[in-house]
Amino acid sequence: MVDAWTEVEAHQYHPAISNIVRQCVIMPLIGGTRDQAVVDENVGKLGKVLDVYEARLSSSPYLAGDFFSLADLAHFAFTYLVMAGTEYTPLLEKRASVGAWWGRIMARPAVRKVAALIDLGLLKQMSSS
Repeated sequence: MVDAWTEVEAHQYHPAISNIVRQCVIMPLIGGTRDQAVVDENVGKLGKVLDVYEARLSSSPYLAGDFFSLADLAHFAFTYLVMAGTEYTPLLEKRASVGAWWGRIMARPAVRKVAALIDLGLLKQMSSS
C-alpha cells in the first residue's frame, strides 16, 4: 500500500502541487511573477487528486493504513509550502479527512522541526531579496 500511494504522489499529486509552489512561492522569491493560468490549471488538477485522498482518508488515518509512512511523508515539503505560503490552504482544509490527515502529519515533533527550518530558510531568502 505504501508503494501505491507513493506512486500516486509522484504521478498525480506532485506534478500539480509543485507547479503551484513554483508559481506562488518560488517565482516571487526570485523576482518573477506568477502565471495565474498555470496556477489555476494545477489547482483544478490538485483538487481532483485531493478528492481521491478524501475518499481514502475517510476510512484510514494515513494513506497506507493505520500507520504513518513514507507515503504520507512524501507529501510534506510541497504541501507545507502551499499551506504556509499561499492562499490555497482551503484545497486541503475544505476536505475534512484530508485536513485531519494534514493535522496529524503536522503534529509530529520531527515534522514540526523540519517546518521550522523551512520557515527560517524562506524568511532568510525573502529578506535577502
